[in-house]
Amino acid sequence: MSGPLDGVLVVDLTRALAGPHAAMMLGDLGARVIKVENPGGGDDTRGWGPPFVQPETGDRESTYFLSANRNKESIALDLKDDADREVLTDLLRRADVLLENFRPGTLTRLGFGTDVLAELNPRLITLSISGFGHDGPEGGRAGYDQIAQGEAGLMSLTGPGPDDPQRVGVPIGDLLAGMYGAYGVLAALFERERTGRGQVVRTSLLAAIVGVHAFQGTAWTVAGQVGRPQGNHHPSIAPYGLFRCKDGSVQLSCGSESLWRRLCGEFGLDPEAPGMATNGDRVGNRRRVIELIEDAFAEHPAEELLARLAAAGIPAGKVRTIDEVYTWEQTLSQGLLVDVEHATLGRLRLPGPPLRFFTPGPDGETETTRREHAAPPVLDADGAAIRAEVARDADGAPRRSRTGAPGA
Repeated sequence: MSGPLDGVLVVDLTRALAGPHAAMMLGDLGARVIKVENPGGGDDTRGWGPPFVQPETGDRESTYFLSANRNKESIALDLKDDADREVLTDLLRRADVLLENFRPGTLTRLGFGTDVLAELNPRLITLSISGFGHDGPEGGRAGYDQIAQGEAGLMSLTGPGPDDPQRVGVPIGDLLAGMYGAYGVLAALFERERTGRGQVVRTSLLAAIVGVHAFQGTAWTVAGQVGRPQGNHHPSIAPYGLFRCKDGSVQLSCGSESLWRRLCGEFGLDPEAPGMATNGDRVGNRRRVIELIEDAFAEHPAEELLARLAAAGIPAGKVRTIDEVYTWEQTLSQGLLVDVEHATLGRLRLPGPPLRFFTPGPDGETETTRREHAAPPVLDADGAAIRAEVARDADGAPRRSRTGAPGA
């Protein structure tokens, strides 16, 4: 129940979101994650708010920080202080993974360049996340999510139309870079089992966003077409999007001709009408398709439409608010909320990990998903214990291997 990365030690030098999200993903999978923070205030996101919990006290915590730092320990180290640098050096000698998202070159200036790290610990895997890449003509640029969303083309594809580009409602560039980074770390850990050596994994907000361009990318690279915002409707499939009805709206997706015919049969539309017979025809006449469907939906409330669409086998859904998502029985059934005990805030309910694990057997599957999770730490919560642990190791106490047996 402790997770597939049980025994992996991660040293997390990152702050803000991309790196902390990657580290949290590794922690969710059972790795021990030691978050190294600036003694002067810790991770930047500790101050990002409102909202704060307990803002009237000295123990206030940013909900932003809480979103990206579960299943971690915290130690405050000043990397310009020789004694603290020695603590970090000792941690890196023992670690399996190092995460950093300084601007390119910063870690080298601090005395922990890749050559130094390789000498300290040849098995160390380093994940390095930047804004726009570690080299190239703009490799040194600072990376902030909204700037990256714009520079990497995502905002040009999002919004009601070409004259009103929109950012995605969450910092998706940061989150994707964190996910790609964790994915790279897992691949490097797997390869290390074969080679015995670590390596450096690099990604960036730019790379992560380009990596999810999907059909919009090949529309340009192969067909020479530049994607534009389509609001709440798909650029290559019709009907596929948000449609108004009597008391709100519903979403539906007709990803095949058979689904289009079912929709037409259910609401009395002609599937073979001029400009409607094929998906290509309908994409070319999208406005007319939307008008026809919204006319058919105009006298029907959303719940009735959703029931009819479900009965007809047409994929459909509502647009839920965040509070509705977290009280939805389906969300709860998937383990997407976890209860944790915070050092100053007490019992908290947090969004949970998106992965579940099962072991098949003769009597069916047994879920082995990690059940117990640790709350995000207060600053330096584990500093004394980690320093004592490092000191014991320096005195020659036996270390534990990933199997739990004494050894290197």
